[in-house]
Amino acid sequence: MRTPATIKHHPIHPILVTFPIALWVFSLAADIIRFFSLGPPDVWREIAFYSMAAGIVGALLAALPGFIDLLSITDPKLKRIGIIHMVLNLIIVAIFAVDWSLRFTQVDSTLPMILSVFGVIMLLIAGWLGADLVHEHRVSVEEPRQQPLP
Repeated sequence: MRTPATIKHHPIHPILVTFPIALWVFSLAADIIRFFSLGPPDVWREIAFYSMAAGIVGALLAALPGFIDLLSITDPKLKRIGIIHMVLNLIIVAIFAVDWSLRFTQVDSTLPMILSVFGVIMLLIAGWLGADLVHEHRVSVEEPRQQPLP
């Protein structure tokens, strides 16, 4: 099923989602390094903070073509999976936004790291659903055109 949100027949949403995923996982990795005192804590705190912020921005940018893709789905079962995927991802963005805001006031608390762990686990679930749409149901996969036989 071809998606309308493409650049030269390449779907935009799967390209953009790699950034927030990587940034949020890296933010959690920075938290873990800081927690176990494997490096200068202030440096890793800042790395986690800015990686998380960039992940939030990246997720919001990826949401628009994802929403366009969702609107193009006509099969009710697939649309339901897409809506669940979207709602989970919006919840994930909210979790990371709260997590990010706590970092202004909860400097020495483990609560932000706990939220990051929870957010990354939810990210795995939402990603599974998105991958299911693409790899099992071929949503946003453009089928090759049939070439006439010579």
